[in-house]
This record gives sequence, structure tokens and C-alpha cells, in this order.
Amino acid sequence: MLLNQLLEALGVVEEFFWSYVGAPGLIALGLYFTWKSGFFQIRQIHKIIHVFNSFARKKYTDNTVRGIEPLQAFFASIGGAIGTGNLVSVGVTLQIGGPGAVFWLWFAGLMGMLVKYGEIFLGVKFRVKNNENSYTGGPLVYLRHVAYGSFWSGLVAVLMCLYGTEIYIFIVVTYTLSECWNLNQYLVILALLFLVIGVGQGGVRTVGKVCSKIIPLFLIAYIGMGLFVLAKNFTDIPGIITLIFKHAFTPHAAIGAFAGNTIALAITHGVRRACYVGDIGVGYASTMHAETQESVPARQAVFGIVDVFLDVFVVCTMSMMIILVSGMWYQDINPAFMVSTALSKYFSFVPYIWPLFIFLLGYTTLIAFFAAGRRAATALFPRYGARIYELLGACSLLIFSFLGTDEQCLSAMSIVGSLLLVCNLYGLFMLKDHVTFTIPQDSGK
Repeated sequence: MLLNQLLEALGVVEEFFWSYVGAPGLIALGLYFTWKSGFFQIRQIHKIIHVFNSFARKKYTDNTVRGIEPLQAFFASIGGAIGTGNLVSVGVTLQIGGPGAVFWLWFAGLMGMLVKYGEIFLGVKFRVKNNENSYTGGPLVYLRHVAYGSFWSGLVAVLMCLYGTEIYIFIVVTYTLSECWNLNQYLVILALLFLVIGVGQGGVRTVGKVCSKIIPLFLIAYIGMGLFVLAKNFTDIPGIITLIFKHAFTPHAAIGAFAGNTIALAITHGVRRACYVGDIGVGYASTMHAETQESVPARQAVFGIVDVFLDVFVVCTMSMMIILVSGMWYQDINPAFMVSTALSKYFSFVPYIWPLFIFLLGYTTLIAFFAAGRRAATALFPRYGARIYELLGACSLLIFSFLGTDEQCLSAMSIVGSLLLVCNLYGLFMLKDHVTFTIPQDSGK
């Protein structure tokens, strides 16, 4: 009874935070950067594409250079962003926020592009050299340059350690694999734990290499299937687009299992989903990108814009459009299964490969977050932090697999993420004048 009351209280706190602090703060900061840069994320799209392509074509052969390849940092970061939330949590957004939430998802994504750009820019600008022939950066470092910097930096390091052990996604992945493929749950837990710790020990460099193989394969398969579904329902798309824009600014009446919603619900859940799936404002992406070999902050920071575009405007939007055109959003089914149920109508093999999708996206998120948490632990305790974190992280994932419920673990991770967001938004606001939007076409190296 007491635990249920605590969870209910945490839910109220989280709802209040997103309604009155998180969503308004992110949008306000995104609007400021958009105004300051003259709609940089749109106006300079050709330069952003050019810089991304230049990194993709460049060959890095000197292993003695401090840091990791810029593209590896990008894949390590996006590996954590494109996760299971793009497939299973989007249904909740539509079930509560209605079709209008999609518009606010897009709006928050557009503003969030420059918030994430700012995070990465500051991460590279203020980074420091470490003993691993790389760099330590992100809010762990740039928060030292604000008032009471030692306090904020230390608090973020502790929160990042907690955030790095993603107990909720670990439970989702192990449960999905054991139930859908009829595998022994204990063996699945141990195997996944071994894979997470094994790759996580290699740091951002190894995580980037693994994610660079998994993410492109998923994108090709998932987007291909989604486009097929949209093509089969092509005549319904104009009506869906009309619903999205209409109910972004007007309430939606009840229909089927959908209870109806207000404009406030559409805004709150659309913005929240964009921030959650894109990991906008949390600071872990900045920690990853700070390890790049690239010395010009603006060039590395453009990856933040690409990251949010792929995550919010491609994968998350595709999932929502699949749910909307199939009519799943007002059906009386578990929102976690809306995308898979819709796809199953067109592809008979979906029930068999869906657990694989969940595993791939869950695994990349787990190793990306774990690497960020490990870096934070090293910043706190340079000598033994990494080893202590690997041990405690493994114990946490193992213990909560048996003692924690999905709801409890999700509530815990949501609160930690919310606290990280507050700290990072404060740092971004205080250091906003350090962020510039001029991109040199050539690397500083």
C-alpha cells in the first residue's frame, strides 16, 4: 500500500514537472536558440548535411590521436536515443494526447535540435583531457563554469551514474525475449548482463562501433516496413495530417477506447515524447560527443541536429503514423503493442522478429547509457570509479530484474531523468552566450 502511494506521488510530481518546468523550459531555450541563430536548423541544412558527409567520408588511420572518431561518437549517442521508446511508448502518447500530440512532437523536436546542439557544443568546448587518451566533457565539466559549479557538476555525475543503469529497459528486453521466444528468463538476464558489461567496459569507442552496425540495419528494415504500410493506406494520409494539425489546437472528442483530450494534454505528451525519445536536455549525448577527435565544437554539434531528426522526425513519426493510419490509437489494446499489432496486419513474420527489434534497440540504449554512467563514475573517482561502477551497475541490473516491477523501475528512471534535465537546462541557460552557430567547412584538426 505504501509503495503504491509512493509511486502515485512520484507520478504526480513527474506530471507537474513536465507540465510546468520540463516542457516549458525546453521549448523556451529552444526558441531562444532558434531566434538567436535565425532558424539555424533549417536555414543551414545544406551545411549540416555537408559536414555530416565529410565526417562519413573521412578515413581515420592514426590510432594515437586523442579521442575517438566523430562518427563513432555520433553512433554511440544515437544508440541511446533510438531505443524501445520509439516502438512501445509512442502508443501512450497517442492514447492520451491524441493525434494533436504529433504536431507538438514535431515542434519540440525542431526546438530540441538546437538544445541538443548547444549541449554538444558546450561539451566539446569545455572538455578536459583524461588518462585514457580521450576527453571528459558534457555537463560533468561545463557545469563547473556556472555559479556553485562544483555542486552542480558533482550532482550531475551522481545522477548520470544512476541514469546509466537503465533498469527499466533491461527488464523490458529480458521479459520480451523470454516470453516471446520461450527462453529461460534467468539465462536471458545473465546473457544480456554479460553483453552490456562486456561492451560497456570498452567505453564510448566500443559502443560507437557496435551501434554503427546495429542502428543502420534497424533503420533500413523498420522504415522499409513503415513505408509499405503507409503506401497501402495512402488515401488515408491526408485525413490523418488534417487530424494532427486540427487537434494540436482544439480538443478531441472521445472515440472508441480513446477518452478524449485537451490541448494541454496534446502539448504536454507531444513535447515529453520528443524529449524522451530524443534524450534532449539530459546531457548524456554531450558526454559521448565530448570524446571526439574533432576540435571545432560547432562541427561536432551538428550531429545533435541529425540525431534528433532521425529519432523524432523519422523513427518516432513513422511509429505514430503506423498507429494512426491503422486506427490502433483508439482501440482498446495495450499501447505498448500498438505498433507491432498494426504491422502484423501486413507482415505475418512480425510476431517472430519483433523481439529482435526490441533487443537491438534496447541493447544499444543499455550500452550507450552504461558507457555514459561509467564515464561519470570515472570523473568522480578517477582511479577506481570505472571498476566500482561496473560492479555496482551489474548488481543493480541483476537485483531489479527480480525485485522491481516495470512501473517501479520506470518511475525511478523518469525521476532521475527529470533531475538531470533540470541541472542541464540550468547549465545551458547560464552558458548560452558561449554557444555559436557558425560552422567552418573544414575541421580544426
